[in-house]
Amino acid sequence: MSKPLVVVESPTKVRTIKKYLGNGYKVVSTVGHIKDLPSKKIGINIEEGFQPEYVIIPGKQKVISNLKKEAGDSIDIYLAPDPDREGEAIAWHTADILKKKGRNFHRVLFHELTRNAILAAIAAPENLNESKFEAQQARRILDRLVGYQVSPLLWKKVKRGLSAGRVQSVALRIICERERSIQSFISVEYWSITAHLDTFDKLSFSAKLVKKNGEKIDISNEETSSGITRELSGATFTVEKVLKKSTLRNPLPPFITSKLQQDAITKLKFSAKKTMTVAQQLYEGIDLGPGEPVGLITYMRTDSTRISRESAEEALKLIRETFGDKYSLKEPRFFRNSKRVQDAHEAIRPSSVYNTPEQVAPHLSKDQLALYTLIWKRFMASQMTQAVIDKVTVSISAGPYIFNANGSAVKFPGFMSLYISADEDTEEEKKKMLPDLSEGVVLNLNKLEPKQHFTLPPPRFSEASLVKELEENGIGRPSTYAAILSTIREKGYVDFVKGYFNPSELGFIVNDLLIESFPNIFNVDFTAKMEDDLDRIEGMEAKALDVLSRFYKSFKNELDKASEEMLSVKGVGFPTGLKCPECGNELKIKVGKNGHFLACSGYPECSYSRDYKRDEKGAIQPVSQSSSEATDLVCEKCHKPMVLRHGKYGDFFACSGYPECRNTLSSNSNGRIQTTGVKCPENNCSGEIFEKKSKRGKVFFGCSRYPECTFATWDKPVAKECPSCGAKFLLEKTTKRSGSLYYCAAKDCGYKENN
Repeated sequence: MSKPLVVVESPTKVRTIKKYLGNGYKVVSTVGHIKDLPSKKIGINIEEGFQPEYVIIPGKQKVISNLKKEAGDSIDIYLAPDPDREGEAIAWHTADILKKKGRNFHRVLFHELTRNAILAAIAAPENLNESKFEAQQARRILDRLVGYQVSPLLWKKVKRGLSAGRVQSVALRIICERERSIQSFISVEYWSITAHLDTFDKLSFSAKLVKKNGEKIDISNEETSSGITRELSGATFTVEKVLKKSTLRNPLPPFITSKLQQDAITKLKFSAKKTMTVAQQLYEGIDLGPGEPVGLITYMRTDSTRISRESAEEALKLIRETFGDKYSLKEPRFFRNSKRVQDAHEAIRPSSVYNTPEQVAPHLSKDQLALYTLIWKRFMASQMTQAVIDKVTVSISAGPYIFNANGSAVKFPGFMSLYISADEDTEEEKKKMLPDLSEGVVLNLNKLEPKQHFTLPPPRFSEASLVKELEENGIGRPSTYAAILSTIREKGYVDFVKGYFNPSELGFIVNDLLIESFPNIFNVDFTAKMEDDLDRIEGMEAKALDVLSRFYKSFKNELDKASEEMLSVKGVGFPTGLKCPECGNELKIKVGKNGHFLACSGYPECSYSRDYKRDEKGAIQPVSQSSSEATDLVCEKCHKPMVLRHGKYGDFFACSGYPECRNTLSSNSNGRIQTTGVKCPENNCSGEIFEKKSKRGKVFFGCSRYPECTFATWDKPVAKECPSCGAKFLLEKTTKRSGSLYYCAAKDCGYKENN
């Protein structure tokens, strides 16, 4: 009789699971999804109850043949893809492909890839979870209905290659609305006054003016500030009240996906996508010795703070051994989940706290160690005692005015000796303790410091704050945050400048069209409600058909109306309120093959057109057609500098040797071509390697002299000489197991180094 077959999702898990199951089982991987909706059509039979039309993913025929071969005559098939909705869909599709009379299918959930967890899961398999599969399927159908019916509208009205997404477009809306809040913000002047004081024994501290005659004081201008300063110059500063108290601070729960991304972005400078890639590596297994692959963390896509009692007790044991009894709780600390949480998995934690960062460091890449340390410390801290913070607030009178001084000190660090989260307010811990003051003590005034301030607009979103915003509004789920952030950047809807999202002009255009035509579907509250409905399907509280029917009725009404009424930016254009300087008709924003531009609505009678930019308030400013900017690019034909010109159809690069040299380079709709600083490696080629985008929006790197030179690579060239063979550049690549690394592309070299 054939051995039982265990089917996992990722090929990197196979060796780990084989080791612990031994020779009694065969283990094989699906290498991700094997079936999906077709790519060239919608693939949903709307009239027949939204029935999906699944097809084998191109290139997966070989994987399926191997699955069938390995299954052979096996009676028992253990389906062990990842323990989430996507994994459940893979399990169902695998069962469909391998179904056979007399064959039994078992669902196995590996929440961590350790010996005990794997053996326990195999010993107690579950049934396939139909409600979880239906929730995944409903999400896929919803996304397909929106994407495949709204995107063609954008192709028709704006330009080809654009896309709309049920969730990504809401994320874009959040970014655009924040940008417009910044643009419309009117800064207001205000002043503060700080008193720099001494005690009788010359201990210095400072206090801020907060009240006058018992009322909160607002100082709006320099004149008022100067008047107050003059009044205070001869005043007696007396300690009026001293308030001392000790406060207890609790540690935060172990990580959920969104919090891990936020802390990794802030503390480690990882992107959300990189965080999930490295976390996947830690979950799937790291070699800690010859033939000893171990999954170092539990499953990394979760919205639950739940932990097992066994893991908490193990942490307490190590805390007592390492830090001593005063840092250890007597009983484990557990954390309550919010109502919205699915609670399918534990929080993200080490599979064993005894795999300390110091012990596993020799076996991990730099990125893996950094993220593992973050996870390990946060979990350990969650089981440590509270921190004790001593806080002092002093009120100081000076005539009718009251100043406040605050100070704090950590009396007992507790969990803070190991970990403080990026989203915790640590300002209190940064304040110095005040001198020991008593009520009635007269203080010496060293100087008064008036200072001008201006109110600030709301900040743009970083990756961390956008993930937090999506999470708090119920947009997306743990498995989707990284993909949402990547998609809006790849489509050119936002620029990522100095760590913050800034909507591109294309992003504004697409957002405004979608919001005007689909006010409900791309609404934050509506999208959050849909996420709740998907959770209700998984929890068997709602039927998928009811949810899909209710959604499609509203969507279809808006879709039909948009098909007729959506403004064409190719043809009619967005109104701007600006007058054409040549004929007086209104100028409108249009989009052409080379991007957005201003054009006269009197065309063809008036052919006026210009590139444009926006000022800090979002106001449109036409750009002179003859204007140009210097660049660091060199013309590959005559070797003179290239300049950036602003033309009728957007930006382009032109040789400064014009008209003798008429060489030009196109610029993508996002702005400028990005050079890598690497010369083309092809023989006798004078070109440079630029970052480019394929027709599908995927980034690649190619020669500036295309089509004369066809050199191209998916991996980014880096201007760094190979220390092994002397090649003039290395390629940068990110892999699941090794993280980010540099490697030499020269044949027979094989040089690699961690980034």
